[in-house]
Amino acid sequence: MHPKPMKSWIPNMFRMASSPLSNLNSRLSPGHLSRKLKSVDRYMPGNTLDVITLFHKPSIPASVRVLNQLKQASAQASETATEDQASDHTPQNTAVTRDPFELEVTEAPPTPDQLKSIFEYLGPGVAGELVKGAASQSDALRKVQENGDAFTRPVVVDWQRAKAVIGDKESEILKLLKAENDKA
Repeated sequence: MHPKPMKSWIPNMFRMASSPLSNLNSRLSPGHLSRKLKSVDRYMPGNTLDVITLFHKPSIPASVRVLNQLKQASAQASETATEDQASDHTPQNTAVTRDPFELEVTEAPPTPDQLKSIFEYLGPGVAGELVKGAASQSDALRKVQENGDAFTRPVVVDWQRAKAVIGDKESEILKLLKAENDKA
């Protein structure tokens, strides 16, 4: 004959049902495991995230809009589809279809080397748009070294994909974020 369970055992049994162990299935879902593996992959040697830099000025409304757009895109790129979304083939996220990236926000002007790279990414004839009052790339470099505020903000730069966008041109920023991996 088995001994009678103690009265305190019954409430403990119900407490266990609502314990974290009862959520084991939800914590072991494919989406959860995938997110955990991706977060671990970020810190593994050889697996670095692409860096997208925003040259930002908080007092400029366009710069704040771009910052919010990039933060949202970064968060969306880091998320994976849930099981419900995986079975639903309607577009869930039209903003970003790229791997996660590291968003770097700086209020400092670019270094001379960074500025040269940005000119390469944008192509010829953008000196005056990128640096106020600049007639050429060399003039732009000189003006930025003299006065960092001469550099136009916001400017978004994807260093790995060699692309840049001046201003808050949402469609161009979305193209930059969606761009296929065509690293130079």
